Amino acid sequence: MSDRILCVDDDPNVLSGLERGLRRHFDVVTALGGLRGLEAIRTRGPFAVVVSDMRMPAMDGIQFLTRVREMAPQTVRIMLTGMTDQRTAAEAVNEGHIFRFLTKPCPPETLVTALRAGVDQYRLITAEREVLEKTLSGALKVVADILALVRPAAYGRAARVRQIVRQILRDLEAERPWEIEIAAILSQIGCVTLPDETLEKALHGLPMSEDEEKMVAEHPAVGSDLLRTIPRMEGVAEIIRHQDEPFTGGEATPLGSRVLKVALDYERLLSSGQAPVDALRALETAGSRYDRAVVLALARTLSAEPASEKRCIPIAHLAPGMVIAEDIRTKSGLLLIRHGQEVTESMILRLANFARLGLVHDEINVLAPDAPAAATPALQEVL
Repeated sequence: MSDRILCVDDDPNVLSGLERGLRRHFDVVTALGGLRGLEAIRTRGPFAVVVSDMRMPAMDGIQFLTRVREMAPQTVRIMLTGMTDQRTAAEAVNEGHIFRFLTKPCPPETLVTALRAGVDQYRLITAEREVLEKTLSGALKVVADILALVRPAAYGRAARVRQIVRQILRDLEAERPWEIEIAAILSQIGCVTLPDETLEKALHGLPMSEDEEKMVAEHPAVGSDLLRTIPRMEGVAEIIRHQDEPFTGGEATPLGSRVLKVALDYERLLSSGQAPVDALRALETAGSRYDRAVVLALARTLSAEPASEKRCIPIAHLAPGMVIAEDIRTKSGLLLIRHGQEVTESMILRLANFARLGLVHDEINVLAPDAPAAATPALQEVL
């Protein structure tokens, strides 16, 4: 519930008094000292408001609330202390970004009023975040759908790369996996600026002129610049900017870019006709070009990947989560959807419209695993 309050103090008698005085108004959790408070944040959160004493051993109130801000930035923070000097108050506000600074002795009605204001602030923050995430999710879905319409070959490659990235992330720990997945599906967004002929050459590994090679090499930077203007997409934009860079060791290249580099090159090898085992061997023997931890994660997930059943089904039986097994073209030969793309609601609607006009064959080859891979939980909040 959103009215959960965490009270942290080094005195168990103070905690007992707080719990007695506040439990009629809020769902109260107490923690003895800053370290136990952080553990409560990790294991019993989220909390709407955290109330902390200033003077505590091992970790004072400013240090504790600063860590709370890092771990749970939406949680509202209140300092309760007997110290009243301006320097302490200024540090608490500036370092811990304190919502309220209350001095002891604090009348119960004053504390309850401050906590209710904190809960209201928490609700406002979380409501704004939900609106932002839904807006962002819808905007990114539109961007991906437009890419699928205007550059189906490029989007097909991005969809295949996303599947590979999902495999890697099942075995590799990443701080923000949703950013890497979004970067994968938008990794080819810069290709919208390439001429059709140049894009076809790039996707099929055909010879290109010097100018064409330069344009293709610049498309990650172009895509990065396009996405950087969208709020909360700065991390995704940075991943895409460095997606084609070889690994040089250390943390200079973002982890997401290292994952994307492996996925992009593995997909490129598969599309050139190499068998999965040969494509993986090429990555493993490429020396320091790739982050070895990422390559090993891919190898482990490939060995555990269940086989998908290839089926030919009517368009009316398509379902989101299936994967297109072969390129879909109109009866006149126009490419609509590349193989490897995951079926979406908009794709089903588009194919149904083409079929209604008799422009495509009614049956589609798809891959349908026994249990479709679930998206990264954090990603589901954004896409």
